[in-house]
This record gives sequence, structure tokens and C-alpha cells, in this order.
Amino acid sequence: MKKKSLAMFIMVLFAYCSLWCQIPENTALTLEQCISIALQQNPLILSSLGQYQASRARISQARALPQPSIYYDSDLQPKFFNFKDSGESYFGLTQSIEFPGKRLLRGKIASKESSEIMADIDLLKLDIVFEVKRAFYSLLLAQEKLKYAQQDLELAQDFFKKAQLKLRAGDVAKVEVLRAGVEASKAANEVRSAENKVRLAKAMLNFLLARKKYTPLEISGKLKRPSADLGIDELIKRALSLRPEIKGINFSLERENLVKKQAYLSYLPDFDLGVSKHRLVGEGTYWDITISFPIPLFFWQPKKGKIAEAKANIESLKKEVEHLINTITLEVEEAYMNALTTDNQIKLFEGEMLSQAEEVYKMFLLSYQEGEIGGIELIEARRTLLETRKSYSDALYNYDLALAALEKSIGQSLEGNK
Repeated sequence: MKKKSLAMFIMVLFAYCSLWCQIPENTALTLEQCISIALQQNPLILSSLGQYQASRARISQARALPQPSIYYDSDLQPKFFNFKDSGESYFGLTQSIEFPGKRLLRGKIASKESSEIMADIDLLKLDIVFEVKRAFYSLLLAQEKLKYAQQDLELAQDFFKKAQLKLRAGDVAKVEVLRAGVEASKAANEVRSAENKVRLAKAMLNFLLARKKYTPLEISGKLKRPSADLGIDELIKRALSLRPEIKGINFSLERENLVKKQAYLSYLPDFDLGVSKHRLVGEGTYWDITISFPIPLFFWQPKKGKIAEAKANIESLKKEVEHLINTITLEVEEAYMNALTTDNQIKLFEGEMLSQAEEVYKMFLLSYQEGEIGGIELIEARRTLLETRKSYSDALYNYDLALAALEKSIGQSLEGNK
């Protein structure tokens, strides 16, 4: 067990060192690198792995043999504590011998408990991977919106300068210049707000990577992964075979069945075997062998106790399995529908809305430059374009998040095991 624990520690240490050796300090992190760091460094995972190691140690404890006992009995002493002149003495060894199968069964129960803990760790990893993906996509979205806000500010400032020039030339009224100034101020505020959202998004991702919140962080990636070829029936089937909760509850059922079997084995007696050297003064030395075992006189106690408890737990777990299957199926269907809906929204943006909004803005800009429309109409056209682009970014983010939720719901990457 010590060798296994040491081997696992060395493997984790090696993976940790390899990970950081491969990533220079100022390199922009990809999503895959962020996930790897989180799985290596997250305190909850490290704590759970410690609990798992403790559970593995309990397997050896469960399989341990009872300790033998040495005893000495001195009788017929002429004086108190006069062992030398006692008339009779016993010196021996006793060993408890369990009924065959009991010790092995305890080890199996402990092993199932250990497997339950590992299933919980796998579930925790799924949650952390999802949270890292959400934080990563949120940072990409925040950076994208910051870019649009900066573009808006440049356009607003440029429009304000042009309005001032037109005012001097007598081509526009002063109210249009004031309106352009207000728009420039609003755009500046939007940039500051977008910068703050980027800062907070980085802090959240750093937190999930077990780093200080405001450690410098750069990421590399973009929203919208390639569309996945999704089939709901296949996804549900994969979820029911891969989700850690299903595996964990199956381990619990197996454990409770073993506990019930262990309760039935309690009817079968253990033995106490003793061997002693028996000395009688004047008669010599002899060997004594003793064997004892309990009589299951109160035979109803196991049936009303451990056996009844195990049966009740098994029935409870079976109902929990039914509920869990329904819950997982619903999660997969919900994530699947969200992915389809957002994918259709993206296609609508890419097919019509983005190009139309850009075309309208270019037409209004040309009309404004030729004096056919006022600045208010141009401002509204620009705002429509920027809002369309932001909505498109939101759709990309929602699609990525829906795919991440779908992967979490089936317990596996859509591309296969990773």
C-alpha cells in the first residue's frame, strides 16, 4: 500500500512538473491547458484524492487478520505474587479464526466504498471542467465585447469630431454636436464597464486554476467550436453508461448486497483456538488445546438488524437509480435542445442579420456624409450594428456553453474519451 501511494504521488508530481515545464510563464493558455491545470491544482480534487488514498488503506485494514493473544495463568500460589512456587501454571497462545469468507467479504465491502469515492471524484472533475469551460468562454465573450466597445468608442469620437467640423462650417445644428458628445461619453463608459468585466472574468478563471485572482492571465482561443453531429438517443445511452453518479450508485448497490451477505454470514461462528503449556507441581508438564465458538442462540438479532438495514438500503438505492436515470435523461435533453436552438440562432446571424446590419450602417454613413440624413439616424444605425454583433457573440457563447453542458450531462467529451 505504501508503495502504491508513493507511486501515485510521484506520478502526480511528475504530471505537475511536466505541465508547468511545457507552459512558459507568459504564454497564452488554451482551453485544454486551463482544464489540465485545474484538474492538477484544484484543492477540492487534491483533497478528494487524499480521501481516496485513505479509503484504499482501509481495504488492507478490513482484510487484516485478528491479532493473537499470549496469556499466562498462575494458580495455587503459597504467597501473593509468588509465581515461582505456584502449584499449577499455564502459558499459551490464542488466535481468533474467522469463518471462511468473512475477511474476504470485508475487503470487498471496503473496496466498493473506495470505488464510490472515486466515482465522486470523477463527478467533481466533471463539475470543475464545466466551470473552467464556462469561465474560459466568459472571458472570451468579455474580451470580444471589449473589442466592440473600443470600436464603438473610436467611431463615436470620430463622429463627434466630424460633427464639430460641420458645426463650424454651418452644416449642422449645435444640438447634433451635443448629441455626438453624449454618445462619445456613453461609449467611453461602455469601454470602462467592458474592461471591468474582463478583469472579473480573469479573476474567476484564475480562481478555478487555483491561482491568485489577479495574477496576469492571457488566453488563446475563440468562441464557436465546429457544429457537433448530435443524436439524442445515442447521447442518452452514453450518459447512462458513463455518468459517475450511475457508476457510484451501482457501487453502492453492490456494497449493500455484500453487507447483506455479511449479515447472513454472522450466523456462522468464528473460532478461538488456544494452545498452552500446562505445568503441575509433582506431575510434570502437559500441552492443552482449547477451542471455543459462539452459539447463535439469539438468531433473530442479525435478521432484525443488519440484514433488515441492508435490505432497506438496497430498496432505497433502487428508487434512487430510477430517479437518477430520469434526471440524467432530462439534463441531456435540455442541453441538447439548448445546443440546437443556439446553433440555429448562429446560422441566422451568419446568414442574414450580420450582413444586413453592416449594409444598413454603410448606407446610413454614406447618406450622412452626403448630407441626406442627420447624425441621430446614423447613431441609431451604428448602435443597431454593434448590438447585432454583441448578440452574435452572445449566441456563440451560449452555443459553446450548451455544448459544455451537454458534455457534462453525458460525462464525456463529444469527440470521445479525453
